[in-house]
Amino acid sequence: MSHRIVIVGGGAGGLELATRLGRTLGKKGLAKVVLADANLTHIWKPLLHEVAAGSLNSTENELNYVAQAKWNHFEFQLGRMSGLDRKRKVIQLAATHDEDGHELVPARELAYDSLVLAVGSTTNDFGTEGAAQHCIFLDTREQAERFHRKLLSHYLRAHAQQDANDQISVAIVGAGATGVELAAELHHAAHELAAYGLDSIQPENMRITLIEAGPRVLPALPERISAPVHRTLEELGVTVMTGAAVKEVTAEGLLTAQGEMIPASLKVWAAGIRAPGFLKDLDGLESNRINQLVVRPTLQTTRDDDIFAFGDCAACPMGDGSERNVPPRAQAAHQQASLLVKSFKLRLQGQPLPEYQYKDYGSLISLSSFSAVGNLMGNLMGSVKLEGWLARMFYISLYRMHQMALYGAFRTFLLMLSDRIGRSTDPRLKLH
Repeated sequence: MSHRIVIVGGGAGGLELATRLGRTLGKKGLAKVVLADANLTHIWKPLLHEVAAGSLNSTENELNYVAQAKWNHFEFQLGRMSGLDRKRKVIQLAATHDEDGHELVPARELAYDSLVLAVGSTTNDFGTEGAAQHCIFLDTREQAERFHRKLLSHYLRAHAQQDANDQISVAIVGAGATGVELAAELHHAAHELAAYGLDSIQPENMRITLIEAGPRVLPALPERISAPVHRTLEELGVTVMTGAAVKEVTAEGLLTAQGEMIPASLKVWAAGIRAPGFLKDLDGLESNRINQLVVRPTLQTTRDDDIFAFGDCAACPMGDGSERNVPPRAQAAHQQASLLVKSFKLRLQGQPLPEYQYKDYGSLISLSSFSAVGNLMGNLMGSVKLEGWLARMFYISLYRMHQMALYGAFRTFLLMLSDRIGRSTDPRLKLH
């Protein structure tokens, strides 16, 4: 019987790993590759802020797991992981229900020889009072679409009432990449909505406040990147508050630790991450304070050589001699997926596994159609700062690289062609 590799989580890293292992080991019959996910479709998580603003139609940019499995020689199983039995080497999948509450797929078990956990991360509200009740998170497509519906409903209501003085206030907690990009994308959406005739709320009447507990926006990036981003946001009319920790969230707005009340009809929490709660003490596996599974440089968990974890759900050492862990970034998940493709080929041959060492190739931040800022890092050119059109082209290329890994060069070219044609026939903003 061929080696059975079960991958849990169809995010960017897990889906890329399943696709590449299917094309190699699965196609040749050297291993049985199974991908399990709670959803039927995939959308690249860095695009969710565009879905929220309406700049991206999620139905046109989703990938179907069933079709991807068929094309790339792996098996897809629908279900959310609910448990693990390491002794029997099986995982439990919870039952899946349809929108009417009827059982669609029953609870069941999946056996594995090697298990890979790539379940990503969720937003960490740090237990802030009222955050879970009153804020929208942007962890999933459904959450992003919910925000878009709320935003559009406000505009449609104002348009029907012909209230020329209507306003909308949006507060975004967390000035990391998601918060910054969402703020800029919402400013762009305000102009597009007015251009389509929903002008009862003028662009200047969408009041966007970006709140960061740290001393500057984009705290994980160099200051030479965050400073121009801060200036650009303020030029767009975004109110940027740094050094302002949110103490409480209410239906009316947000209360900071300094006692300032920030009114907001729409509230987004985009600060901090943690791994899904079910990973904490999962059948004895070692985890850290934010539920990440602790792994060795081979990406094997510390207490079970047959279980791997990578991406945001894994606490992996940097590999540079420091005590720091790999940052939760898309490029890290891509690098780790590439390493695991090599690792499983060697594992089937009984060879020792390679160790992962993080390589930082820089960061790019999109400010919608207005600008982009970032730095690229490499052995030959060192660190190069990019701004404007060139930075935006590099930013767009990141998504195209993701598509290349999943679809191949020819189909990615066809998708690019389709997107170009669609710009002349589709609205520039999703209006439903």
